[in-house]
Amino acid sequence: MRKKPVVIGVAGGSGSGKTTVTKAIYEHFQGHSILMLEQDYYYKDQSHLPFEERLKTNYDHPLAFDNDLLIEHLHKLLNYEPIEKPVYDFTLHTRSKEVIHVEPKDVIILEGILVLEDERLRNLMDIKVYVDTDADIRIIRRLLRDIKERGRTLESVIEQYVNVVRPMHNQFVEPTKRYADIIIPEGGHNQVAIDLMVTKIQTILEQKSIL
Repeated sequence: MRKKPVVIGVAGGSGSGKTTVTKAIYEHFQGHSILMLEQDYYYKDQSHLPFEERLKTNYDHPLAFDNDLLIEHLHKLLNYEPIEKPVYDFTLHTRSKEVIHVEPKDVIILEGILVLEDERLRNLMDIKVYVDTDADIRIIRRLLRDIKERGRTLESVIEQYVNVVRPMHNQFVEPTKRYADIIIPEGGHNQVAIDLMVTKIQTILEQKSIL
């Protein structure tokens, strides 16, 4: 009987450095059987709503995510079955008609701001990681990213952060830290914590005879 894949959940606030941490793990085990699954791809389909209604979407709220589909896909991957990962179109604020074919792997890294919020997702994880970064660093990173990569104005980014991102973080994201097995302060800049986590993952993989 084949071993069950290892699932690693990586959560943290917007701008915390969780993507950097995820990529560091991925690159360390590259060459082995590993894949990344981003929660951002699993926002709910909103094609049934008028565009004006879609514009009101709060992407930092748990209800914005189609966790039922994400869980269904995780179960398939855990059974070594391929999936068709959805693609979200942020310009139309709904799911694209495009999908991405994903082959099953021995290691699955599930990354997203709220991957630790849903108990059903947590129950599928072998390791739960929370990337913990101070709010001032997170807002600076978000400012730089949204202005440079998304063409946003300084005022719009700050308004969104104050009115949506920060309250959602405090209400839904930050509390999930208590579920984490490993907490990494300062995100991708904490090389010691990343190395320790990689060692732990390697131990689990060796125990499962995957490596």
